[in-house]
Amino acid sequence: MGYQTLELEVASGVATITFNRPESMNAMSPQMGAELHDAALVIDADADIRAVVLTGAGKVFCAGGDLSEFAAAGKGARTLLMKMTGDLHLALSRLARNPAPVIAAVNGTAAGAGFSLLMAADLAIAGQSAVMTMAYTNAGLSPDGSSTYYMPRKIGDRRTRELMLTNRVLSADEALDWGVVNQVVADEDVLSTATKLATKLAKGPTQAFGQVKSLLDGSFDHSLETQMELEARGIAAMIDTPDGQEGLHAFLQKRKPDFKG
Repeated sequence: MGYQTLELEVASGVATITFNRPESMNAMSPQMGAELHDAALVIDADADIRAVVLTGAGKVFCAGGDLSEFAAAGKGARTLLMKMTGDLHLALSRLARNPAPVIAAVNGTAAGAGFSLLMAADLAIAGQSAVMTMAYTNAGLSPDGSSTYYMPRKIGDRRTRELMLTNRVLSADEALDWGVVNQVVADEDVLSTATKLATKLAKGPTQAFGQVKSLLDGSFDHSLETQMELEARGIAAMIDTPDGQEGLHAFLQKRKPDFKG
């Protein structure tokens, strides 16, 4: 794809988005926000894409927003920031509503918007030397990138407040202990581990994965009875799909299922 701030590659049902501004520590600029939104739309339109990997070029995942662009915008900073967050949030919404699981392959630093992107992913794998910090309030700003939605749901309110108010820096091992990431591997193995997992998931029941994402993202907003009704409707809908039928009969026949997504 002809992007300037990121790369989008598709292979074996896996779309890999690589933030590609290494000279700026892959900081999120307005252009990157717009290109990320476009990439998310490309992924959403391609039913053959059944898993997504997010990673950064070079030694950094994403060091947050590109504050230099907002400083240069002067009085236009507010409008520029509204545009960038609009694109970033639309990209995250498209990826969240897409059934394909999203995996963050965290190399190096994930700060600010980078940390938010990490929290928005369904699964996360970090390199041993990776570090994470919210950093927003250090610059007199408040969080964006869906972090105030996902972070308290995934790691709890107390820890979220600590990260957002104190800008505590988490090591990879601390992030694993806190539930921020699912796995820590050697730095050189981050992308290959994430890609291997994504390739495995891309062969799975994609619609069922999408149902899992939908159920979990709404689970904090519903009563017990509402959530159970959504579960009932979800599993009933899944059993009518080709993959649902394949999974059912493969289980009974004691063979490996061949899911088509």
